Amino acid sequence: MPERDGGVLRVYYDGICPRCRRDRARYEHWGEEAGAQVEWCDVTEHQQALRDRGVDPQAALLSLHVEDEGGRIREGIDAYILLMRRVPRLRPVAWLIGLPGLKPLLRRLYDAWVRRRLARQGRLP
Repeated sequence: MPERDGGVLRVYYDGICPRCRRDRARYEHWGEEAGAQVEWCDVTEHQQALRDRGVDPQAALLSLHVEDEGGRIREGIDAYILLMRRVPRLRPVAWLIGLPGLKPLLRRLYDAWVRRRLARQGRLP
């Protein structure tokens, strides 16, 4: 079922990660153009909020987590799809990465990249 546009998405991201901060800035710019409503929450500063939603803050470091307007948490590729659907220029990418044959492969690549990044930084949980 397609996501309805509207309402605020709460995005829990790794604010220590330089690439994550660059991605956030890009989404903010593109989302502002589209009128997307997104609240950005650094995982390290919102640990209790994550726990209150049943998410281990360490798990949130390993994968992007997005809370939709209904309070439902999505993570990983599903979180990216939800976020990208808010930005018109990224909707085709959201559709593409959601394809059944591609989504599992992208998930494995994403998980491996995050683990390498956190290990290099000495922050792998």
